[in-house]
Amino acid sequence: MRVLLADDHQILRQGLRTLLEREPDVRVVGEATDGREAVAQAAALRPDVVVMDLSMPGLNGIEATRRIVAAQPKTKVVGLSMHADRQYVRAMFEVGAAGYLLKNSAYEELLSALRVVVGGRPFVSPAIADVVLDALRVGAREAAAAPAELTAREREVLQLLAEGHTSKEIAAQMCIALSTVETYRRHIMIKLDLHSIAELTRYAIRRGLTSVD
Repeated sequence: MRVLLADDHQILRQGLRTLLEREPDVRVVGEATDGREAVAQAAALRPDVVVMDLSMPGLNGIEATRRIVAAQPKTKVVGLSMHADRQYVRAMFEVGAAGYLLKNSAYEELLSALRVVVGGRPFVSPAIADVVLDALRVGAREAAAAPAELTAREREVLQLLAEGHTSKEIAAQMCIALSTVETYRRHIMIKLDLHSIAELTRYAIRRGLTSVD
């Protein structure tokens, strides 16, 4: 299987690459240091599976997963995170991830997850099975009360705002006009009924949309 590793920690990527390349049926075809690079690498390399860190700066793993799955339905994504919280697990499966496990899992569990999802079945770490069930129950209750859906660009602006970037910095990073950033921010606040950057930051953290802890 052809694997793409997406994580902003070089030591973790190198460690996983070393372990995976010992397997006769695995080839690591690329590495990405953030969500944007993961999306670009997935489009260029067409891997069978992406091992995706959730908390990456700029574009988080959840949004990157959404874009990869939408563009390349045959590519499977396995979330690899330090977070066992319901909102992170739920968010990843909502955007189309095929699997989810924790960073403190044994390497054998990751290898099993890759083989399972490439075989066409979902994978959930036994350590978070109860969390997944709880997330599904809560998701069903909250669906009717969910806020208006943000667009992909609005989610990207929201993450950058929550990470402390100014509107000018966001405009430069996203290659858009400053006025466009301000328009996005107004739309986000209206849709979510939030009225300050502090409220936006708390919302982004609760929804797992930012690398800020």
